Amino acid sequence: MEIAVFPSSDVYLKLVPVAENRSGYPTSHLQKGLVLIANGEELAEEGVGFGAPVVMLGLQTIFPGAVRLADWKEGREITAVFRLNLKERLTGHNHRLVRSQSLIRIKHRLEETYRRIPATRRWLALLSNGLRRGFGLQISYEYAGWDYPVSARYTFDRHTGKIMVEIDTSELPQKDVTEVVVMNEQGAHHFDTYTDSSGTRLQGEAIGSWEEVTAERASFFSRHHRLAFSLPQIEAARLFRGRELVSSHLAWAGFGYSFSPIRQRIAYPLQIERLP
Repeated sequence: MEIAVFPSSDVYLKLVPVAENRSGYPTSHLQKGLVLIANGEELAEEGVGFGAPVVMLGLQTIFPGAVRLADWKEGREITAVFRLNLKERLTGHNHRLVRSQSLIRIKHRLEETYRRIPATRRWLALLSNGLRRGFGLQISYEYAGWDYPVSARYTFDRHTGKIMVEIDTSELPQKDVTEVVVMNEQGAHHFDTYTDSSGTRLQGEAIGSWEEVTAERASFFSRHHRLAFSLPQIEAARLFRGRELVSSHLAWAGFGYSFSPIRQRIAYPLQIERLP
């Protein structure tokens, strides 16, 4: 289904089942949240969309693999239930599952260093691409043996471009979940500029891949499509920004709200704006 962001607009938000996601990125196997469309072009690329929940079980990330439409008030509100049931898998030549714990640990350490130390990113990207080619490494997703619902309600105000996102995690088993993250991402080719209310302005690689936002409000801009999306700080959650554009397997830009599973519910306004 599609909902126009503004009256008489060619800017839409779309929520579709994972089977209808035709992108060539590994995340095409994941259920995405709201995907932004402008001038007939989907802008998500590898990004998982707006209002997409994931959970952490220690070091393991569980992603949504399906969605069910629970309620629909035409043009005004969508309630969707995401099934969180997929985990990442690493395969090598002939699509065989990589079972080498040493190689998996190397991958995790490279990713951690990439995110934590900006000065290493260019060299680590080259090393990562070399390892991918040498070992034929690919990311895919498989059933996690863990399957729980998270509800998301999106309420639209087409006169202002504001979407209120409400996430309900009350059905998650708190004894297993260590962190909940609600992702708000679109594509890195389209959104390459970050600004916030403290006066910070960053472009391209300078944005970083997972940096905490301390300003009261932050935005990503698409100069080509003359669009921006913005999020504020909210109570009891930490706001992170990021952007990665690496070859054909990373192309996302956006934000994540991280919070404890004890909280069970969060709500936040997502603002989409046209640029002059």
